[in-house]
Amino acid sequence: MQKFLQNKIKGDIVIWGIVILLSLISTLAVYSATSSLAYRQMQGNTEYYLLKHLFLVIMSILAMWLIHNLDYRYFSGLSKIGLWISIPLLLFTWKHGSNINEASRWITIPLINKTFQPSDLAQFTLIIYLANILSKKQNKILSLYETFIPIAGWSTLICGLIALTNLSTAILIFVTCLILMFIARIPLKFISAYVLVGFIVVIFALGIGQRGSTAINRIKSYIKGEISFQTKQSYIAIASGGLYGNGPGKSIQRNFLPHPYSDFIYAVLIEEYGLLGACFILFLYLLLLYRSISIINETKNIFGILLTVGLSLLLVLQAIINMSVVVGLVPVTGLTLPFVSMGGTSLLFTGMTIGAIISVSRGEIDYNIKLKNNKKGYNL
Repeated sequence: MQKFLQNKIKGDIVIWGIVILLSLISTLAVYSATSSLAYRQMQGNTEYYLLKHLFLVIMSILAMWLIHNLDYRYFSGLSKIGLWISIPLLLFTWKHGSNINEASRWITIPLINKTFQPSDLAQFTLIIYLANILSKKQNKILSLYETFIPIAGWSTLICGLIALTNLSTAILIFVTCLILMFIARIPLKFISAYVLVGFIVVIFALGIGQRGSTAINRIKSYIKGEISFQTKQSYIAIASGGLYGNGPGKSIQRNFLPHPYSDFIYAVLIEEYGLLGACFILFLYLLLLYRSISIINETKNIFGILLTVGLSLLLVLQAIINMSVVVGLVPVTGLTLPFVSMGGTSLLFTGMTIGAIISVSRGEIDYNIKLKNNKKGYNL
């Protein structure tokens, strides 16, 4: 068994361990958060959402395994295609998206009747594209037309389209792109211009986007110190959990929290596992970031470095924002907890994102040598 795992699973073993732990935590939390809902909606079948989520978790780990087997250098060639596909999908979502949980961020796929969130594809391919362009243009990093305009144009366009239906995700991606540009040595005057354009895009999205009024009201309430219903229920869950928690499956606030299985699943976790459990989950995400930085130190390819930075920051920043919402540090957003919250395509793309990071940790793969060794009967 050990030899089989060594042959089939490559790359950073710590990241693999983090994913397995988060998957187990996710399974327990989603079952606890959805059991009452499933009992009411599925005629007493409390395992309905658990089995559905467990299937998606397995599929996301499979996606991660498939991606980690690929040489990360090949991702760059597919990123531009993904961006061009994302544009019409995001526009279609804005006008004709399926409304789920009071937001229209999904497209229902015909025949199979499953939903797909185009922003997941867009953010994944955008980070890959930026990492690719920034790595190739290092000798022209000061060029306005050859380097800055292409990356600023694509990132602003994609973030702007996402902002029409999901402002919080758009801001998260925008900040990640901003950090990538800074690390890649884009001049500060260009970065300042990028921030200004981003601010204009946000104002525009607030005006014509689907959730503009909701976002404005949430920000106003937060500034005034008003506590929303979601935050109030989250506070009760946190206070009830204390230091050690009430135990698995013993959350009370799951019956009162809006979307306890997605946006506020961290509150359910705190209630059931206490402050110690909450700190452990935070530690796992910080460890993921630390291991990604370790990969950077061992990678000589600039594309691999920027790709790892962008993808790991995207995941960890999203996790930190979600946790901050739960404890009331920032206004309520629609960001979920990566690899823990119940989801569809978001889980799959999270798996692909981590798979790409692990692929970088494997290093560059010489497929010619691999093919020759396979012909000789070696196990790789």
